[in-house]
Amino acid sequence: MMDIRSYFPLLSQSVDGRPLVYLDNAATAQKPQVVIDVVNELHTSLNGNIHRGVHRMAEQCTERYEAARESVREYINAEKAHEVIFTSGATAGINLVAFAFGERYVGAGDEIVVTEMEHHSNIVPWQLLCERKGATLKVLPFADSGELRTDLLPALISKKTKLLAVAHVSNVLGSINPVDEIVRIAHAQGVPVLVDGAQGVQHLPVDVRQMGCDFYAFSGHKVYAPTGTGVLYAKEKFLDEMPPWQGGGDMVKTVTFDKTTYADLPYKFEAGTANYVGVIGLGAAIGFLKNLDLDAARLHEQELLRRATERLQEIDGLAIYGLAPQKCSIVSFALKGIHHLDVAQVLDKQGIAVRSGTLCAEPVARRYGLTGMVRASFAFYNTLAEVDALAEGLKRAKNMLS
Repeated sequence: MMDIRSYFPLLSQSVDGRPLVYLDNAATAQKPQVVIDVVNELHTSLNGNIHRGVHRMAEQCTERYEAARESVREYINAEKAHEVIFTSGATAGINLVAFAFGERYVGAGDEIVVTEMEHHSNIVPWQLLCERKGATLKVLPFADSGELRTDLLPALISKKTKLLAVAHVSNVLGSINPVDEIVRIAHAQGVPVLVDGAQGVQHLPVDVRQMGCDFYAFSGHKVYAPTGTGVLYAKEKFLDEMPPWQGGGDMVKTVTFDKTTYADLPYKFEAGTANYVGVIGLGAAIGFLKNLDLDAARLHEQELLRRATERLQEIDGLAIYGLAPQKCSIVSFALKGIHHLDVAQVLDKQGIAVRSGTLCAEPVARRYGLTGMVRASFAFYNTLAEVDALAEGLKRAKNMLS
């Protein structure tokens, strides 16, 4: 994958005189030059607020913003473009559903089901909803291997369950959850499903119609697009019935002091001036991905995962958390007797960028009796040599810190 690296200018830099080894892709991915160029173009020569003006720049930006929506629709195989809502990220998309779906469908005594491996962004919004409505949060556990206990799910769902929320891929364990099966189980009992795709859409083919989910949220910055962008896919039925979660410009048809009527989909859920520069950049990122051999990219990521797992398991005192048979290219681990932050800092001095802490999924760390972990996460532009650099860097860190 050496040729692909040339499209990402940041990857060529050095840290303290050492080549950068960027292994924090689950936090944010780097941007290809085509995305950078599009953002620069819009800021320097084509910047007009969308959906409002009739001047040329506004109309051209509007056209490109809506073209980005169509690109996303095609990429995830949504049925209709207006089922694609642009947000500031997966967090905003999940909060949108937690508020708007909650207002419409959830009441006192109802239940929301989440899993034990969720990111905080797929826990806290549901806790807030339960507090507002007097509902109950229920949790589906996972096994030590990092696999969800889907065998327990039918009994966990009851007549009071209003929604199930699940990660497509765990941001800590890397586990690829069987979302198609989970959707079937939930739908058999009349329960809609939200899938947090923040760690899924950049690694796996996503077909929301085949998956059958009712909501799918992801962030642009994890899929090689600008920060502050994201997508919420939602079935038209729910978008029609849910109230807006924000009010302002562009989400209205008429406004009087007696009554406001709302704009048609998708604009009903896109209040205010959108991050249209970022969204057009997201469209460019999707276009970049469509031009890649994604099957080859995914195979390469799996090769990186295999190599990393093998090399790290050779290190005495290192434990990997999450060894599910179906995984994406994420490896989270801890060195016995050494603080995760110290490990990450020593790696940084060697030019190796990783993440440390509870990884915004504190219940997962607690599940294993840890205060935090170190996470290395790989993208298709990473190399086997970088995996080896990580392994050697960890050996040096262990020798220094033991």
